Amino acid sequence: MGDPKKPRKKYSTPAHPWNKVEIDIAKELRREYGLNIRKEVLIADSFLKKYKDIAKRLIADISKQGDVEKKQMMDKLNRLGLLVAGAELDDVLSLTIRDVLNRRIQSVLYRKGLARTMKQARQFIVHRHVTLEGKDITSPGYLLSVEEEAKLKFKDKSALSDETHPERVNEVEEVAAEVAEITPKEEKKEEVKEVKKPVKKESKKEEKKETPKEEAKPEEKKEEVKEEAKPEEKKEESKE
Repeated sequence: MGDPKKPRKKYSTPAHPWNKVEIDIAKELRREYGLNIRKEVLIADSFLKKYKDIAKRLIADISKQGDVEKKQMMDKLNRLGLLVAGAELDDVLSLTIRDVLNRRIQSVLYRKGLARTMKQARQFIVHRHVTLEGKDITSPGYLLSVEEEAKLKFKDKSALSDETHPERVNEVEEVAAEVAEITPKEEKKEEVKEVKKPVKKESKKEEKKETPKEEAKPEEKKEEVKEEAKPEEKKEESKE
């Protein structure tokens, strides 16, 4: 059993530490599920590998003991929500690491709408705002069973137990409300711009048309002055 003072290692590291594909997959999972370190990915991967190895062994085992172990394993996976009722051993082999990560208390808290992001769900758990059947849960990697999922909630003493708390407002609903408010305003602005554009063009044309008329006025006045001067010249000639 080992030394009780030293907890047993719950994960196994890959055979080669510098596999680029595995490193990239781990980075993507950490970003998607709000994981802090790669160790959390390795724990989920080792958990999945353990039950896949058991399933492979039990497929070839036709003894009574094999049937008992098969039933025990399938019941456990059903309780954890990884398999549905009536599933077979082949379904265990089709499980992925995302199926395991989705059963973490951090992921369930976010999926139930009690947190806006995965990171925030982790913060609520670590800061002791979450309770499960009256017990404080401070480990974001705890795998919830289907029965426990319905009992997951905030502490009654916590300020987050109030649904109107600003940190519990759903970010998606906020964005949808903002879009609903902003969209008609933007449409009106676009309509106004469309109306203004032809008006500006017409005004420029009118200015261009008006400018030659204004320039023509002094020329017309000069011509009138010349015409008025002509009869006076004729009168002076007649007097002479």
